[in-house]
Amino acid sequence: MEYRIEKDTMGEVKVPNDKLWGAQTQRSLENFKIGTEKMPSELISAFALLKKSLALVNCKLGKLPEEKKNAIASACDEIIDGKHPNEFPLAVWQTGSGTQSNMNINEVIAHRAMEIIGIDYRNSKEIHPNDHVNMGQSSNDSFPTAMHIATVITTYEKLVPALNRLHQSLNAKAKAWSKIVKIGRTHLQDATPIT
Repeated sequence: MEYRIEKDTMGEVKVPNDKLWGAQTQRSLENFKIGTEKMPSELISAFALLKKSLALVNCKLGKLPEEKKNAIASACDEIIDGKHPNEFPLAVWQTGSGTQSNMNINEVIAHRAMEIIGIDYRNSKEIHPNDHVNMGQSSNDSFPTAMHIATVITTYEKLVPALNRLHQSLNAKAKAWSKIVKIGRTHLQDATPIT
């Protein structure tokens, strides 16, 4: 396996050359080998939706150039569409603020955004994980916001349809068995007949 050297405020770290993540994610992988449970894909998608929204707002406020906003938004769209799932290897067991996952998504978005506009992310920080993707954000806000977004979307897309199917199934059973009389039970005793 080939590696590249990534640098951050803590120094240098070797990162697999074929991965979009950077130094922060690599350090987390090396220093926090806890459990095998990975961050749910719904949370990763919600994080990408949040980062895209913030890139659009930061551009509108004149803080983020249009080209960088477009590249970041495109990278986020790919993640929302389920692409690059292997770029999010961190365990769910981490700090309460989710700093490692926040940085993981920032690094992947920044590096993929640079690929989209034809820049080799291995040799450039033209789109920086902190300065551009994480602009105006804190892990203490981003992670809970992404969790809320994931909860709303998952509730709407999965839980509500499942509850509707359960409701329909119970209604069908109620109609199918409506003519069957059986003994009701209460306090471990027979009670009145019910249908």
